[in-house]
Amino acid sequence: MSHQPIDRQEYNITAYTENQVGLLNRIAIIFSRRKINIESLNVSPSEIEGIHRFNIVIHETEEVVAKLAGQIEKQVEVLKVYYNTNDDVIWQEMALYKVPTDIIAEKALVERLLRENGARAVVIRKDYTVFETTGHREETDNLIKVLQPFGLIEFVRSARIAIIKGSEGFNRKLREFERTEPSPEVAENEYLNSRDKVFTM
Repeated sequence: MSHQPIDRQEYNITAYTENQVGLLNRIAIIFSRRKINIESLNVSPSEIEGIHRFNIVIHETEEVVAKLAGQIEKQVEVLKVYYNTNDDVIWQEMALYKVPTDIIAEKALVERLLRENGARAVVIRKDYTVFETTGHREETDNLIKVLQPFGLIEFVRSARIAIIKGSEGFNRKLREFERTEPSPEVAENEYLNSRDKVFTM
């Protein structure tokens, strides 16, 4: 009996939420209960004051990702959730590399390799220099391999940040909704009852 291969790939889940204590924990539980590993998690302010943006990267099937997005959206503080493949987003990660300053000063080759990889110095001390670069995972990983033979001391990489290519902007959707259906008074979660009407991209 032959089995069809499971079509898993990287998905970027974008959630627009209120900034409430405990929300991150509740979202994490949604993944842990299903034994799904989060590859990357970033939370930051969005273009709308008071609204935060989660960017979560997982490696799963579209069916599973769609169910997860639906579960996250059921949280009271969550306004809307989208999911996209890597082809549908513009994304970057930042990385920092600490290397011995004397090696950098003595080896012209290292300096050239850093330039070729788009790295720039952010801190220069007598004992070490810290370089920063941005790019996709393969690019930041490649620079680790380049610097290892020259005494790479420390490395750290940020979570992924991503912007949806086909999105007209969440801010615009909210402003259009406010114009067509203005609220008589400011209310917490005022958009939640009409989220399907407002938050399509």
